[in-house]
Amino acid sequence: MSDRIAVIGAGQMGNGIAHVCAVAGHDVTLIDVNQGALDKAKATIEKNLDRQVKKGALEESAKTAALARITTATSMDAIANAAFVIEAATENVELKHKIFADIDRLAPAGAILATNTSSISITEIAGRVKRPEAVIGMHFMNPVPVMQLVEVIRGLATSDDTAARTVALAKGVGKTPVEVNDYPGFVANRILMPMINEAVYCVMEGVGTPAAIDEVMKLGMNHPMGPLTLADFIGLDTCLAILEVMHKGLGDPKYRPCPLLRKYVAQGWVGRKSGRGFYTY
Repeated sequence: MSDRIAVIGAGQMGNGIAHVCAVAGHDVTLIDVNQGALDKAKATIEKNLDRQVKKGALEESAKTAALARITTATSMDAIANAAFVIEAATENVELKHKIFADIDRLAPAGAILATNTSSISITEIAGRVKRPEAVIGMHFMNPVPVMQLVEVIRGLATSDDTAARTVALAKGVGKTPVEVNDYPGFVANRILMPMINEAVYCVMEGVGTPAAIDEVMKLGMNHPMGPLTLADFIGLDTCLAILEVMHKGLGDPKYRPCPLLRKYVAQGWVGRKSGRGFYTY
């Protein structure tokens, strides 16, 4: 089996994962049902590689080689020769289950089936496939080329070999893997999302403007960006989806999404990608 990595989903997480894997020397197949999304992803990867070259973090020749290692496909059949499959589709339970049914059917024996979910149960995903021992969570942080952390999450049935190979891959692409347990939101979002949600409540209740709330957290808590700027960057729709998973999975009212967050998402004001969230872009 080759060391080819298939990345499913060409959004901001998928293109970032493809980017770091290609720079680290892996052949990558980036798969999305939408050809437009694939073209946009390739352009984004090239732009981000250019930025690394300008900073002196990457040689021009390494950039060219990395781009040459990335191929794109609109059919899931393209995972047939992948040693490692990383699903990075939208944070939607039904969609992930559907994709994993296809991955299970098409990926070669011995392949690792990873999901970049930020909150959905790894055990539940693994419970739907015929090789649950090969399923694992590999949660990269956004933006992938910049952020160090990868949360590695075992499901109940994940094998030691799968976990060891996933940790090795994360280290090999220059990241720091941290193993955490399979509970809704894992660690990163279990702590981050209630903070973002509380910041939204502060806006709704008129405690402060978005700019004031962000300034307090940056200057008072030494956060590099405020929670509302970060929420706009992540996507308010994604924040809402993660909070819904945590609220349902843990059954605790403290994870109840703020009504104002629901309102913004309903209006389509989902942050940077839509041009408007708590700020205008």
